[in-house]
Amino acid sequence: MTSTARQADECPIARTMHCVGEWWSILILRDAFQGLSRFDEFQRSLGVASNILARRLKHLTEIGLFERRLYSQRPPRYDYVLTARGRDFFPVVSAMLAWGNRHLAPEGASVLLAERASGKPVEPVVLDRPSLTPITLDTVVLIAGPRASADMHERLNSRRALPPALIPTGSGA
Repeated sequence: MTSTARQADECPIARTMHCVGEWWSILILRDAFQGLSRFDEFQRSLGVASNILARRLKHLTEIGLFERRLYSQRPPRYDYVLTARGRDFFPVVSAMLAWGNRHLAPEGASVLLAERASGKPVEPVVLDRPSLTPITLDTVVLIAGPRASADMHERLNSRRALPPALIPTGSGA
């Protein structure tokens, strides 16, 4: 196995991109978060070819982001319902929406997130769960996790700007 393949296999970002990094997958998830669940609804919304949509929905179902539920026997038709794993992807799409509005919409936002109850616009931010502190490039750094290989430790340690006392040691086996 090459070093690049090992990094892709070990890196959670690379694994996520392998699962949902394809253009149509993200847009299908976006539409599912807005309540679409049927093949024809996705196709009408996205304008995607049926073979591509079928392939993407099959993939998203196989990796556990959707569950297929039969709603018509003849002909067989299915709803694609978000699983808990699929719903957990919502903050990623929310962050993409916020970034796109901030950096790619000089004329102003065309889509916002809003509180369901009040309709008041909200701005997504990524927080550390225990402390509720915003996570920014200035406040965090990547470190090797408990299952990281020696190569991953070396890769991350060579790029990190942590004081030496805070750099974890060990192989992470």
